Amino acid sequence: MSDPPAPDKKDEEATIAEPEEDQSGDSSDEGGATGDTEMEFLRNLFSQTLGLGSGSREKVLDELSLEGVARYIQSGNCKNVICMVGAGISTSAGIPDFRSPDTGLYANLQKYNLPYPEAIFQIDYFKKHPEPFFALARELYPGQFKPTVCHYFIRMLKDKGLLRRCYSQNIDTLERVAGLQGDDLVEAHGTFYTSHCVSFLCRKEYTLDWMKEKIFADEIPKCDKCSSLVKPDIVFFGENLPARFFTSLQMDFPRCDLLIIMGTSLQVQPFASLVGKVSARTPRLLINKEKTGQSDSLMGFLGFGGGMDFDSEKAYRDVAYLGTCDDGCLALADLLGWKTELEELVKQEHTLIDSKDKREKASAANQNSGAGQKAGLGVEPRESDKPEQPMGEGSSKQD
Repeated sequence: MSDPPAPDKKDEEATIAEPEEDQSGDSSDEGGATGDTEMEFLRNLFSQTLGLGSGSREKVLDELSLEGVARYIQSGNCKNVICMVGAGISTSAGIPDFRSPDTGLYANLQKYNLPYPEAIFQIDYFKKHPEPFFALARELYPGQFKPTVCHYFIRMLKDKGLLRRCYSQNIDTLERVAGLQGDDLVEAHGTFYTSHCVSFLCRKEYTLDWMKEKIFADEIPKCDKCSSLVKPDIVFFGENLPARFFTSLQMDFPRCDLLIIMGTSLQVQPFASLVGKVSARTPRLLINKEKTGQSDSLMGFLGFGGGMDFDSEKAYRDVAYLGTCDDGCLALADLLGWKTELEELVKQEHTLIDSKDKREKASAANQNSGAGQKAGLGVEPRESDKPEQPMGEGSSKQD
């Protein structure tokens, strides 16, 4: 959720071929040759960064449609799929996205009396006023929601050996719940799995369980060592993205055979710029309610290039499916012959999550019952309106 510049990296799309050395030994036209070389360099530069002259680019898809993408996946030439995902893949789980009018997270933060909606994720504001963030965290805490069809589609890509990596802007951890492991993921905006003291001189680490206990006890988490605030390791505005984000993209994107972008507005840098990090021939599929990330010549010239082109005469690799992320994944799975398998996977995994939730609630109820019996045997009873906080209560809002 921050905007640090991406590290310098030679973009494959802007690679300019060196002219072959003249073996004739004739240097009489050296000035003219130099001028021609400079003009060719400028021509290629503008062609690549501003999207001009793309008719010469190789067209990998036989059709710019979801069907064309499905045939490409089935061709055997698509072996490294990268997924870029945002809050839109979790809305069907009950987690609001950020920017949708009326229903988005930013549209419903009035109760926190913020100076502006984004302040709840501003690191400087958080250090002075942590209460709004932790109140919101209690509402949206990981463990209260089930992964969506879209999450399990990404899991299927992994199971079938096609997923190179999933780059996620989300902090809800649903990719992990769906079965992706740490190595499968780049959590670009951090994670709730660990927390750290905000003091630069301390930085003591805390676990997910420790943070959960504090949040659901209505306590502002403070460091046991130095009494400073403790913050989940999610990236606030004003903080740098994890180093792994930058190192991984340098390894992954040059090898990408298909980029699938789902549920993101592509408005936050440097995450949004990733669409331009794949090679110029790599197909890109957008599954979203509206078209996003379309070409912007100025942004391209500044190094955030490679914007999407769905509709122009020069379009040759970008496909947009407009609809919910779940519907788009089901449609693609159907074309691939995976739909029944995907639906069964979702049903099976949700059943396991429900079963685990019931066991945790039963265990918590038994603990409370045991405490009550102990109180009836002459032990000083607790106040009836202050029952012991049961473990796992954070999942009581399970949809």
